[in-house]
Amino acid sequence: MEWYMYLAVIAAGLFAGFVNTLAGSGSLLTLPLLMFLGLPANIANGTNRIGVMVQSAVGAWSFRNQKIYSVRETMWMAIPATIGSLAGSLVAIRINERIMELLIGGLLIFMFFVILYKPEQWVREHALGISSRRRGWVIFIFFLIGIYGGFIQAGVGFFLLAALVLGAGMGLTKANAVKVAIVAIFTAVALLVFILSGQVNYFIGLILAAGQGVGALIASRFAVSWGPKVVRIVLLVAVMASALKLTGAFDLLIKLF
Repeated sequence: MEWYMYLAVIAAGLFAGFVNTLAGSGSLLTLPLLMFLGLPANIANGTNRIGVMVQSAVGAWSFRNQKIYSVRETMWMAIPATIGSLAGSLVAIRINERIMELLIGGLLIFMFFVILYKPEQWVREHALGISSRRRGWVIFIFFLIGIYGGFIQAGVGFFLLAALVLGAGMGLTKANAVKVAIVAIFTAVALLVFILSGQVNYFIGLILAAGQGVGALIASRFAVSWGPKVVRIVLLVAVMASALKLTGAFDLLIKLF
């Protein structure tokens, strides 16, 4: 690999770490890059988890130091997500990724309009709380999200944010922090599965992780100082861009123009 490609990997990691921490779907950039570098799709999928885990750990540490969330209140959501992630990663190679991409792309378009037309849910600073009756459903939702995170990872942050804001009743700033902490936990488990399966390139993965860690640290500071209104705008842009990419609409637009 030429020297300038190392810089490209670090730069991509920096951007992905920033976007993932503020919104999500940075893997839509890093996964194609890893495959462009010659990694098979399954190896790229496993290698990508190194950067995701590092960026999430750095972001979670930064948010925790800023006292945005507590570990205790996060664990009841992180545990079902981690169990789901383990299941998802174990059967990842058996899923038709294109069908999954189209399905997730459609869901992201739906989510875009949910975020757009229910702004009061996405810009508040304080949590509304959650009833004990609804908690069981929220746990099940986090389990399903964890399965998807174990499969592909790309875009899982969007679904976690939706579950945290609309399901668990959190404010967006806090939900962002909790999302990062949950991803750090369940990605560590999924990464272990890929390592044991021999589907990780450590050298490229660690270079990518260096950029993602720095990007996450920067984004965790901006997320707090900007507040939920700006983060919501970033989230809207990231959701729509990801939906266009996953459904193939982005490639169609390029051909048309």
